Formats: sequence, structure tokens, C-alpha cells
Amino acid sequence: MPEPLRGIFAPVATVFDAAGELDLDAFAENVAAYGATGLAGLVVLGSNGEFALLSGDEKVKLVEAARRHLPAQKRIIAGTGCESLRETVALTARCADAGADAALVVTPHYYKKDMNEAALEAFYIRLADASPIPVMLYNMPGNTGVNLSAPLTLKLATHPNIVGIKDSGGNIVQIAEVLAGAPEGFAVFAGSGSFLLATLALGGVGGTLAVANVVPDLCVRIQESYLQGDMATARRMQLALLPLNAAVTGRFGIGGMKAAMELVGYRGGMPRPPILPASPAVRSEIARILAQLGVATVQGA
Repeated sequence: MPEPLRGIFAPVATVFDAAGELDLDAFAENVAAYGATGLAGLVVLGSNGEFALLSGDEKVKLVEAARRHLPAQKRIIAGTGCESLRETVALTARCADAGADAALVVTPHYYKKDMNEAALEAFYIRLADASPIPVMLYNMPGNTGVNLSAPLTLKLATHPNIVGIKDSGGNIVQIAEVLAGAPEGFAVFAGSGSFLLATLALGGVGGTLAVANVVPDLCVRIQESYLQGDMATARRMQLALLPLNAAVTGRFGIGGMKAAMELVGYRGGMPRPPILPASPAVRSEIARILAQLGVATVQGA
């Protein structure tokens, strides 16, 4: 990878048609629109991309489509984590061939009682040894029930092909411990818009944020303001972002995020079952939050 990973990435939504199949045309529209923003790139097959509900072939098709429609200078990080090491290695290789610049790999978690630090260390080391592209760790304990501890993260960070971590745990102390001990160049990304500025202030270099699917340039401006030394502006925008971030994550989930995307003009569509779409009441609440943030909505959306 010519340059280290940094900046704001949107973990882009997967768009499905009325029959529940991939809508690659609508997905491509979103990718092209995000390519015109200040985003550094996209995460394809992240949690917000409903990766756990996709087949292996569908995952590769999405990476291929993203690479075709995203400007060449913008990066693609593919979520390639699977339950087995064997499948993760295979999917990572396929996504690399499809155009991914890096792999974002969530902790295996179905057999969580067996996912002790020795097992996780062996999983990531063997993957990094085999991967043709750089590997980013993905700590998502809210979904997986497995926490990638700071000491283990720092041990893994010494591997030359493990280049960073997306931490969605929300434990700012743990994030600080990683930043305090990480080798130079190890990229620490906020995994939520709710603690983007806090992560940046401690030395993080970016974020992969669900809310960036809805207001990508606002998220970018938070980081830009911070880097320019305008902490007052960065703080104001970070605090203003909190209600929308909560709405498209913990409050209303994937259905809420897709509704918010449609309200601002992106293609959201239906989630894949068993996830339910946002109700009319939820859409109205999200529209109210967007208005409060000063974000224009699409008439009739």
C-alpha cells in the first residue's frame, strides 16, 4: 500500500432490490456519489453492509463493483472476517483480486468461549502471514461478544502486515492504551461517529463510521477542523453529530441507517431479512434529527 490508511471511511450499505437480491446498479450510484465527497474511501462488507447476511460470491461482487465506480485514489477496505481461518484467508485473497486495498477482519465469535487471546493471536498472525493485502483488526464487542484487548492488539501490531485497527467498542481508555503503545504508523480508527474526535485527539488517524453513510462531508470536516487546530469547530460539530449517530446505530440500527440515507438522497433500500426496515415513525424521527442538524432532506423520501 503506497500510503498509510487514514481519513474518514464510510462502511457502505449493501443495496438490495425488491426480491432481496443485490442491486448493483443502486450500489454503484452510492459508490459514485461517495466518491465525489471528501471521504478517503469506503469499507465494503462492514457491519453496516450486512456482511453476515451475504454469500461469498455476493461479497466479491460488491468489492468489484465498488472498485469500478470509486475514484482510483480512494481506498477500498473489504470486510473479510469469517468464522474459520480457512474461509477468511480465502475470502481475503478473493477480495484482494477484486480490488480491495486492505482487509478489515472482525474477531471470530460463534465459539466465543474458545476465543481466548491465544486463539485470536494465532488467527490473526496466520491470516496476516497469508494475506496479499494489509490487514486491519476489527474490534466489535457489541456484536461479537469478544473484546480484542489492548495488550493483544499491541502484540499483533508488531506484525508487518497488520497495519491498524477499527475499534467500535466505545471504550476510550482501551483505545488510548493502544495509541500509547502502538508502533509508529499503526493506524487507529474510531469505529463510531460518537467518539471520532476523542480518538483523533488521542492520536487516531481516522474513522470508519456508520453515520458517514448519511453525512460524509460533515464527518470529514470534523477531522479536517481538528487537524487545522480548530478544536472549537471540531468539538461543536462532534457534539451536534451525536443524535444522528445514535439514530443510525444503537437506536434504529441498519433499518434506520438505510432510511436516513434515503432521506438525504442516497439509495438505501430494504435490509435483508431478518433485519426489519424502519417504521414510518422511525423515519419521521430521523427526519426530525436531520432537520435539527441542518441537513436538507429529499422531498417525498
